[in-house]
Amino acid sequence: MKEINMEVIHDAAHRLLFDMSESGYEMLLKEFDVLIQQMETIGKIEGLEDYEPMTFPFDCTVDVLREDIPETPLPRDEALKNAGNVQDHQIKLPKVVL
Repeated sequence: MKEINMEVIHDAAHRLLFDMSESGYEMLLKEFDVLIQQMETIGKIEGLEDYEPMTFPFDCTVDVLREDIPETPLPRDEALKNAGNVQDHQIKLPKVVL
């Protein structure tokens, strides 16, 4: 594994187009030291190689989709009755892009 030092952290920050104070870089370097120590400790667990790597701890596969049942939509007046500002049978919203 590549050694994490101040030069590597500065290079990564430059590539990611961000900068921080020198004390921030030093704090990040200390955090990497802790992280590497934790990874080494986890690597020493016996029998760890017998388990498949996982990206999420829960099984989230969905094999069954609900039945598509056609329904009658709400009438337009019913759908728009709680809208604050209606124009040409559509909800008018304020502009969000400057």
